[in-house]
Amino acid sequence: MRITQLRSFHAVARHGSVTRAAQALHVSQPTMTTQIRALEETYGVELFYRHGRGLTLTPTGKALYAVSLRIFADEAEALGLLKEHGGLRTGELRLGAVGPHHVMEIVAAFQPRYPGMRISMRPGNSEEMIESLLAYRTDVAVLARYYDDARLHVVPYRTHPVVLLVPRAHPLARRRSVKLAELANVPMLMREPGSTTRHAFEVALQAAGVTPTVAMEIGSREAIREAVMLGLGIAAVSAREHTPDERLATVSISDARVETTTVVVCLAERRESRAIAAFLEVVAGLV
Repeated sequence: MRITQLRSFHAVARHGSVTRAAQALHVSQPTMTTQIRALEETYGVELFYRHGRGLTLTPTGKALYAVSLRIFADEAEALGLLKEHGGLRTGELRLGAVGPHHVMEIVAAFQPRYPGMRISMRPGNSEEMIESLLAYRTDVAVLARYYDDARLHVVPYRTHPVVLLVPRAHPLARRRSVKLAELANVPMLMREPGSTTRHAFEVALQAAGVTPTVAMEIGSREAIREAVMLGLGIAAVSAREHTPDERLATVSISDARVETTTVVVCLAERRESRAIAAFLEVVAGLV
């Protein structure tokens, strides 16, 4: 197998199109198609299902793509190492985060030390970020849940309580705290499955024997805030992620310790990568 064939396959699998892959690699479409056909014919495999809407990976193609992700992530790291010549003067660090609050304070400490490093960031919930790490699409993720997984290297960063977000006109807004049992019949606005805040809140409710009344599932913090302001229900949010607003009030939970722990996570096998190790060093200095 030639590396050019694997690179062509990887590009098409990543972009989902021969045209876009050819543009990304600055080669012609016929060259790209020839490389992939040669790879399939040499080993007697089918890597893509070809249909009118484009290309879809076969099971064999998906397995090969997982391998190629690792290969080209290592290649990028090797290239970065050669360019650095012992220092992080150039390169890219791909960050993932469940929210901007913690990751931005880490980036603010990292960038002055390594101004030549280009940082990109993608948002998502904790489960999405773990999937992105395992697929080599993200180098480091700042999450709100600890994961006991041998494939991951996890560094605890911050712990914050979960509070209830209520509209100012709500009866609970006049309270400093409530017990979980008082929430049994209160319409709740829940984040999507995979949300760390939702997970922590549901664990506490279950331990208290409380079944919540779920009025709506909402997939973003901003939409949750808007829905609470409009009186559609109340929501459990991390105290760290709440921005004060005169239309909203926060109420603590008095009979349970409900909290989220922000952690910084990378693949265990990549923790010694120069860029990742430098980022983790900055995190250690902030803890």
